[in-house]
Amino acid sequence: MHVPDGFFDAPTSVVTGVVAAAGVGVALRKARAELDDRTAPMAGLVAAFVFAGQMINFPVGAGTSGHLLGGALAAVLVGPWTGALCISVVLLVQALFMADGGLTALGTNITLMAIVGAFVGYGVFRLVLAVLPKKVGSVPVAAGIGAFVSVPAAAAVFTLLFAIGGTADVATGKVLAAMVGWHVIIGIGEAIVTGLVVSAVITSRPDLVHGARGLASIRRPLLTEEVSA
Repeated sequence: MHVPDGFFDAPTSVVTGVVAAAGVGVALRKARAELDDRTAPMAGLVAAFVFAGQMINFPVGAGTSGHLLGGALAAVLVGPWTGALCISVVLLVQALFMADGGLTALGTNITLMAIVGAFVGYGVFRLVLAVLPKKVGSVPVAAGIGAFVSVPAAAAVFTLLFAIGGTADVATGKVLAAMVGWHVIIGIGEAIVTGLVVSAVITSRPDLVHGARGLASIRRPLLTEEVSA
């Protein structure tokens, strides 16, 4: 879904840049409430995992590409604000060092993948979790559903931006069909990956999963020194 330089006109790129800057600024403040000494290292691991996952790209059309987004996964593991920061850092590194997405389109990419991806995914995750049994085992299922919805949602917002300020000579209907169609398929893969990763982390350290906080069945594993004592 990386948007290249020049794909949107200047006003659209400026507006999405402002949205991205404001979102990152708020996230920097809000993330302090989501992280502590135990969970902060998880943010780095999440960013590294998403970075690796986004290396698998394939063309969708009109200069854009499709790949796993990782916003919902990051939001469930470390919180939506921290998750949005993780994805933003990944996108910045990719734009600066790997020419994956343009620098003038960085705000657009952050808006689509870090903000829309993370918050839509986390919002759906919370809605689904509210109707599932209140146990840790429900978290991977809800995370997978949130991840599935977040991907075509980001693609739909992309199409809306294209309709407003797209510069490519492609009909909006074709862009919508290509982007949403492909990203529904990508969403299925993202749902599977997200569910499996969240399940793996919950199996070993459920207390580190932000989305599982407050569930009665969470019990922090005893540390070696605690067992010895």
